Amino acid sequence: MILDTLNQAATYRHLHPLFGKAFEWIAAQHWGTVADGKMDIGDGMKAILSTGDAKTKEQSLEKFECHNRNIDIQVCLQGNETMGWKPRVACTQPKGAYNREKDVFFFADAPDTFFDLQAGQFAVFFPDDVHAPMIGSGKIRKLVIKVPV
Repeated sequence: MILDTLNQAATYRHLHPLFGKAFEWIAAQHWGTVADGKMDIGDGMKAILSTGDAKTKEQSLEKFECHNRNIDIQVCLQGNETMGWKPRVACTQPKGAYNREKDVFFFADAPDTFFDLQAGQFAVFFPDDVHAPMIGSGKIRKLVIKVPV
């Protein structure tokens, strides 16, 4: 997992061949004028822009998740978002089977830690990072970039 601010995103270009393109695309957008929805941004990457009410920890942990085929770059654009995290290797309570179509695997484990993102900050979750997003209060506007592994 990586936590940082968007003005430091170039630091991580070398970690994956598509990270540079993903962060350049993020920087080129005018988020005040972009409508919520799903976008194809090329090279198999997808962007999901959403605005919604924050969840309680309990609500978010219902979908404590990880992915096998994608890396998530999750950017907080507005509001304050708390997220839970635990390494996948430490998770012992799967909730059902891996859903290949949706590329998601859920766990009933509790996170090892919680952290906060403010506007302009991001988290990168690799397939080994189980995460619970959207915790907090009020509205949160966020962007999720799905980067193929």
